[in-house]
Amino acid sequence: MQIQRREVGLTVDDSLMRLYVAEPVAPGQYPGILFYSDIYQLGGPILRLADRLASYGYVVAAPEIFHRLEPIGTVIEPNDLGRLRGNDAALRTAITHYDADIQAALAWLQASATIADGQLGSLGFCIGGHLACRAALNPIIRAAVCCYPTGIHSGKLGRDRADTLERLGEITARLLLIFGDQDPHVPPEGRETIVAALTAAGVDYKTLMYAANHTFMRDDGYRYDAAATDAAWAEVMTFLADSLGAIASLP
Repeated sequence: MQIQRREVGLTVDDSLMRLYVAEPVAPGQYPGILFYSDIYQLGGPILRLADRLASYGYVVAAPEIFHRLEPIGTVIEPNDLGRLRGNDAALRTAITHYDADIQAALAWLQASATIADGQLGSLGFCIGGHLACRAALNPIIRAAVCCYPTGIHSGKLGRDRADTLERLGEITARLLLIFGDQDPHVPPEGRETIVAALTAAGVDYKTLMYAANHTFMRDDGYRYDAAATDAAWAEVMTFLADSLGAIASLP
């Protein structure tokens, strides 16, 4: 489907949060996806994934996760300095601020005339995978895709400890978790901790494992794996279609 793009500004706790919105051009109502970046915010690799998702028939809203600390429109470069900068911003953001941003973005999606009633999901990468899971603590989320989510198993997300792992039982959404078997940030014991907690909580979840490293879906990095990305993307599209309704018909 052909898509269009726009910028939306939301004020959260007296801070301007930019939403990048990609959606189908064709009039109608579509499922909405709260779409979370990694620590580098909304650079080219993330926006290409957001646009690709929108073209399947979704309204995709991607917030800048560090709007309280970085000027609006800031893209952090994925180099050594950028990694330090992004991780520092992540650790300086309070968990309550992440949660407030989630609620503001979901409220905007709910109020949008282009969103099909009750058809909301979340999707994210790295820290965004954790945030997508945390968004699913809200019962209005019906499906969440967490791509190599960091910090769920350890409670590392922001300035204080995140209680996501302990609260997994609150999730009523279906979850899809995508991992790379070479990922040092979500090691085997971390994955086992997450899976055990989800199982104990009775959450409807599915995990996928690829022979890949962390951030293997970023197309600008040395860890990029196109084959694993394509395989994972096909699974994501099927999962979202099953959870949120039909997607665009393709020839």
